[in-house]
Amino acid sequence: MHAGRGSQASFAGYLLEGDFAMSSIPKKNKSLMASAGRILLSGVLAVCPVANMAATGSDSPQNVLDPTQLSLEDLMNLQVTSVSKRTQKVGDAAAAVFVITQEDIRRSGATSIPDALRMAPGLEVARIDENKWAIGSRGFNGRFDNKLLVLIDGRSVYTPLFSGVYWNVQDVVLEDVDRIEVIRGPGATLWGANAVDGVINIITKSAKATQGGLVTAEAGSEERTAESVRYGSKIGNNTYYRVYGKYFDWYPSIDVTGATASDGWHALRSGFRVDSNATTANSFTIQGDIYHDNFGETVTVPSLTSPRFSSTYPNNGYNSGGDLLGRWNHSFARSSTSLQMYYDRTNIADPTVFGDHESVYDIDFQHDIHLGEAQELVWGLGYRSIQDSNGSSFTVALLPDHRNLNQYSAFLQDEVSLLDNRIHITVGSKFEHNPFTGFEFEPNVRVLGTLTKQQSVWAAVSRAVRTPALTEEGLQLNAGIIPPAMPPLNSPLPVIEAIFGSPLFRSEDLLAYEVGYRVQATGSFSLDVAAFYNDYTNLRSAEPGAPILAGSPFPSYVVLPFVASNKMSGGTYGVEPFAEWKVLPRWKVSGSYSFLRMNIRKNADSLDPTPDIPNGASPRNQFYFRSSLDLPKHLEQDLIVRYVDQLPSLSIPSYYSLDLHVGWKPISQLQLSFGGEDLLNSRHLEFIPEFINTLPTEVRRTFYGGIAWTF
Repeated sequence: MHAGRGSQASFAGYLLEGDFAMSSIPKKNKSLMASAGRILLSGVLAVCPVANMAATGSDSPQNVLDPTQLSLEDLMNLQVTSVSKRTQKVGDAAAAVFVITQEDIRRSGATSIPDALRMAPGLEVARIDENKWAIGSRGFNGRFDNKLLVLIDGRSVYTPLFSGVYWNVQDVVLEDVDRIEVIRGPGATLWGANAVDGVINIITKSAKATQGGLVTAEAGSEERTAESVRYGSKIGNNTYYRVYGKYFDWYPSIDVTGATASDGWHALRSGFRVDSNATTANSFTIQGDIYHDNFGETVTVPSLTSPRFSSTYPNNGYNSGGDLLGRWNHSFARSSTSLQMYYDRTNIADPTVFGDHESVYDIDFQHDIHLGEAQELVWGLGYRSIQDSNGSSFTVALLPDHRNLNQYSAFLQDEVSLLDNRIHITVGSKFEHNPFTGFEFEPNVRVLGTLTKQQSVWAAVSRAVRTPALTEEGLQLNAGIIPPAMPPLNSPLPVIEAIFGSPLFRSEDLLAYEVGYRVQATGSFSLDVAAFYNDYTNLRSAEPGAPILAGSPFPSYVVLPFVASNKMSGGTYGVEPFAEWKVLPRWKVSGSYSFLRMNIRKNADSLDPTPDIPNGASPRNQFYFRSSLDLPKHLEQDLIVRYVDQLPSLSIPSYYSLDLHVGWKPISQLQLSFGGEDLLNSRHLEFIPEFINTLPTEVRRTFYGGIAWTF
């Protein structure tokens, strides 16, 4: 009895002591592919000069910033760049911004960028199958969400094909991520069209911050294996570099019947980064990546073969591509300039459904000018060239099958500080010209008021547009077939229900109103609340057209077209509180709640026969709770509880999720971790894809273990 009390007292005393930081790891990894992965990883190791191993290690776990040991004031002082395209503190941003740090990623046990994004309030993250996700912000979620702009180190990764993101090819070595900046709400004034409901900027560490070596390996019940190698070193006095290789292989999941699905996934990628401070006024960055992945899925496609008029079968495809980015920064006495250029190549091969090949060339110039002590002006110019070619099938066709698109842009933003920096007013606009709708402008006004040193309020009014995608201009998607003589049509021929694009499709418009409040109530408790109302017009609808007789011999079938139009509108509103409480020096808890109400409806002149799916495809309520605890003996424990409300239009029930992550650092250069995810459910469904009818699979209870070694 006395010994037990002594142990409790000792543990309590440990928790109440000063700072203690520690670390853990990441996650992920077929025969030929696996061998290639290990050869590549060995090749990366081979470029690591043995003589430098002992002299490096600035990126070792003991030097990584641990948010559990930061004060709440320090957390509010974290630097972000995505809100105003310049460095500023989180607490000074007149926007709903949330930062996911490297330690947040590591301690959560996240294995991918989508996994990490589950931490951000206001975001909707749902897994469709082992290699597909639906990610959105403040509604309109879907696999092809088109109102969320995603960047990696300032490089836009949206595809002009459907104005969304191929999440299965957006990957990095998670240990090299410095932070993920998540902005809920419009960011179009600086980032342009498609930054309608949010901006996600994934920012990796500089090469200087990743000196030395890192080897990670992980295995689990969902991921067969995952391995990564990274090495960084120095060239001369001012130039740093890193190279990396990464491989992962995921087991197939299970479908709603409990049978093994066909959605296995394995990928291999490699890349580099070079950072140099050539002079005190000049710096440059060059970085690039190449990747290849193979994925599986089960698809259901329409067929003119009776009696079923559809076919369901396993399908295999692959993605490959690469990118190369260069950035130059120059500092003057009272201003600075930056010039960024990148090339991005994406190849999507889904043999029985669709193939696409995209090349993007982008150049962006920015000038930041300090006009006195209380005014800062930022302006910039941009140009983007997109070349897209695609292959079609009976299910999906896109005409023309090759397009060259040119986009031009400029932006101007002015920030003025008043009353001894207690009030900050920001006014700006983006001006763009695109080949679909011509000229677009996207202005905003933002105001930040400092009530006290611990309290601030902000408000914003913004206009944003979502420009048409290639599919909305020239698509023909055969969604289903109505057999002959089936009511209510009673047609003597099969009827193909097809979705068509239209050159008359216009941009979708948003007028957004936002307010926010931040307070550091005590030295150990802070609160951040954001609320919004979004007014949408010209949203996409599918209007019925005149039936078309087609086929050979003529006629063999009837095409019933539903043409892309702009006859939906409506509003959404919500509130997103986030709180952090440092209970003890070694124990921090945080939580967020996201409420969303959608009222999207067809216009009076719309004949769209489909239901108003957007209203029920996003959860009305979401809750996230996390406890981070540093334990004796170099142990750490993180517990995460999530609640996601039902999706009525998809007939998906609500669910709770419990994740546990434990890390141990027996020596300074070695980290061990193990954990479990979705511990409350053996499996559950999270989302059903739109348009392309791939079989959704269920998210399973999983366990994993990993190791990370730095040198």
